[in-house]
Amino acid sequence: MRKSKPKKRVILPDPKFNDVDVTKFVNNLMFDGKKSIAYDIFYNALQIVEEKKVSEELSSLEVWRKALENVTPLVEVRSRRVGGATFQIPSEIRPGRRQSIGMKNLILFARKRSGHSMKDRLAAEIIAAFNEEGAAFKKKEDTHRMAEANKAFSHFRF
Repeated sequence: MRKSKPKKRVILPDPKFNDVDVTKFVNNLMFDGKKSIAYDIFYNALQIVEEKKVSEELSSLEVWRKALENVTPLVEVRSRRVGGATFQIPSEIRPGRRQSIGMKNLILFARKRSGHSMKDRLAAEIIAAFNEEGAAFKKKEDTHRMAEANKAFSHFRF
């Protein structure tokens, strides 16, 4: 490579929970640089999760963490051209990308849900992911199934 790798940016923890992962999630949730609105949506969604009493012993932040863990894929398929054919080759995902994909899927499918406000939709998607159901969890399962089906081509790994 001609250029050196870009430096990793330091992400500051969020004001309420003092957690970097929450800030990353809010950054993905944000539109047009409106971070305060994104924080508002996230905190209100967690409040809705808390009110619905999904789990007796876990706090809403722990429920969100578990939901994120449930929708985070471990493997993905990448297209690779060998000879004249294109193969879908399963490969493991590095941890940073894994977390990013999980967050983006959770937000994407929350946006696609039907509901009144984004906080309601996000809360519903978090609860569904916590219970190992919902569209984001299904996406992870489909990704894993695709990787399992193409395991025979894993020797083409690059």
